[in-house]
Amino acid sequence: MAMENMQKEYNGILVVNKPYGLTSRDVVNRVSKLLSTKKVGHTGTLDPIATGVLILTIGSYTKLSNDITDSFKVYTVTTELGYETDTLDNTGTIVKKSDKKVSEKDILYVINTFIGEYEQEVPVYSAVKINGKKLYEYARKDIKVELPKRNVIIKSISNIEIDKNCFKFTCEVSKGTYIRSLIRDIGRKLGTYATMTSLTRDYQSGFSISAANSIEEIESNRFKIYSVEDVFKDIIIVNCDEKKRKEIINGAIQNIDCDKKYILYKYQNIDLALYKKDNNCYRMHVKFR
Repeated sequence: MAMENMQKEYNGILVVNKPYGLTSRDVVNRVSKLLSTKKVGHTGTLDPIATGVLILTIGSYTKLSNDITDSFKVYTVTTELGYETDTLDNTGTIVKKSDKKVSEKDILYVINTFIGEYEQEVPVYSAVKINGKKLYEYARKDIKVELPKRNVIIKSISNIEIDKNCFKFTCEVSKGTYIRSLIRDIGRKLGTYATMTSLTRDYQSGFSISAANSIEEIESNRFKIYSVEDVFKDIIIVNCDEKKRKEIINGAIQNIDCDKKYILYKYQNIDLALYKKDNNCYRMHVKFR
């Protein structure tokens, strides 16, 4: 259930359908200006080439950004075989080419071998930091650095479509997965090269594109602000009286027998604080008011 939009102060979660060409920071800056607040954060970077679900946290909800980022995400990606660029997408400069012909059978087989956990090298054009500098800063100055590797999980791959040297699929992946790197690795495992040509984030943290607002809708004040209960499903809601409210805002530990991960405390139907389970008790996780 969406919260009612507050007239001057916005606190909650805003789901944006990011358009092609804008960075995630561009969207944050635009929304910040439209809502007249500096307290806007995002929960997972999308490259300028990418479109789709970008979850923004507004006001006191910026404290939830890391919790939301931890979730699995669903993407639809399109790819072209035969070349690789420096950015690993079709906005970059071609640095490797191959004329090798690959069968549809081999493409299907290799794509599916990536389901599960594997070690992935991050792209050089990324915001990952090495010695205090972002990787793309090194790349722009043509400075060679050792690219970090991380274990990622490809939970599923579906809806595979192949058309000659192009293919498309939908995948559900863990936090920190670079789809551009996944495509690079598929191409190399096929004995050729592959480059991402489009990317859409279809789903994150319970929100699909159908729930996302366009920039134009936000500009015309036609959007929804969501509450924490719309994002976290492993949660119970507790409405406080005045005595309980004082206890909660002071951060008192709650000894409650409950199997839920979170407790959302409300006062007069307004989010007060989010508590998180810690062994046999619940502790203050985020204070909203």
